[in-house]
Amino acid sequence: MAQIHHANDVLFVLLGAIMVLAMHAGFAFLELGTVRKKNQVNALVKILADFAISTIAYFFIGYGVAYGVSFMHGATTLTAENGYGLVKFFFLLTFAAAIPAIVSGGIAERAKFRPQMAATFVLVALVYPFFEGIAWNGHFGLQTWLLTTFGASFHDFAGSVVVHAVGGWIGLAAVLQLGHRKGRYGKNGEVFAHPPSSIPFLALGAWILTVGWFGFNVMSAQSIAGISGLVAVNSLMAAMGGTLVALFMGENDPGFVHNGPLAGLVAICAGSDVMHPVGALITGGIAGALFVWTFTLVQNRWKIDDVLGVWPLHGLCGAWGGIAAGIFGQKALGGVGGVSIMSQLIGTLLGITIAFVGGFVVYGVLKRTVGIRLSEEEEFQGADLSIHKIMAEPEYER
Repeated sequence: MAQIHHANDVLFVLLGAIMVLAMHAGFAFLELGTVRKKNQVNALVKILADFAISTIAYFFIGYGVAYGVSFMHGATTLTAENGYGLVKFFFLLTFAAAIPAIVSGGIAERAKFRPQMAATFVLVALVYPFFEGIAWNGHFGLQTWLLTTFGASFHDFAGSVVVHAVGGWIGLAAVLQLGHRKGRYGKNGEVFAHPPSSIPFLALGAWILTVGWFGFNVMSAQSIAGISGLVAVNSLMAAMGGTLVALFMGENDPGFVHNGPLAGLVAICAGSDVMHPVGALITGGIAGALFVWTFTLVQNRWKIDDVLGVWPLHGLCGAWGGIAAGIFGQKALGGVGGVSIMSQLIGTLLGITIAFVGGFVVYGVLKRTVGIRLSEEEEFQGADLSIHKIMAEPEYER
């Protein structure tokens, strides 16, 4: 029997949507503080414009792809259960819009603005909701097959894989298509650092994201009856585990320290409702270590210019979170149970595959049609001249 939602559920989900909407300010300031000063305007405009495009794409196409729901069939769908269906859309939109916000950090400082807006539309309308529908709405019978075969379906309570791993692997596909920023690497393999423009802004972004994440995770229950203090405490423990490990491994580097809680929170999303807090602490700590190690490896050894480290932070820590739910969610390790490590592996690998292939196709088509990379002159002057024209300041500091 379907659950009936009342006004208190509408308010609950609405507050969650507002908290996750506020997280997009965190995405903006995290990117703003990390990129060079000449690209700060682009970072701010891009996040807001991405959210606007995402809203249109998800309302008219993406939400229907994922859940088979349309708001174009009369007043009944608008007013039923105090408009619960509408605030649920709003809440899930903020998740969908996180995909281009994640990608934005990886492709910063050399991607064309308007082609990125086109990519945002396609990703939020089709690529993201395709896997969202499989994981959260049972499309194509995968969840039923996993339940029958392994005793549990793929479990992703708040989106370690559905949101973060998908966003991170799309980001990797985009970064590989773009190539590195001019002057980032030398002809003989030298690595030239581009220091963050503002550690305070970077830290502010991380704090906004950390606080908003409790709405991201706790409100994923989507009803008052489903609220769990376990989700809140597990989120806290994972964030602090990620912080402490990143502090130690990153040798007090402020960039690593402030990304530490984010790594832990990415990883705990999937299993926050089934783990013991000690399992959450370990999950977050491993995520913090994974981020520091792979960020350094990707930037310095593999020379993949992922500016904010979105693939290590979201792509890898998100995948780890999907797997960790199947490990630390087991009753033998203090968890609630009802999870399968095989189901978690299969669901995680499917999400990664859809994201990477989908991202590679979207950015590949744009690259070969309209181009996705700024010219050398545009990249030198700022991330996008069409945005910087509004500044009208020839002396704008680079």
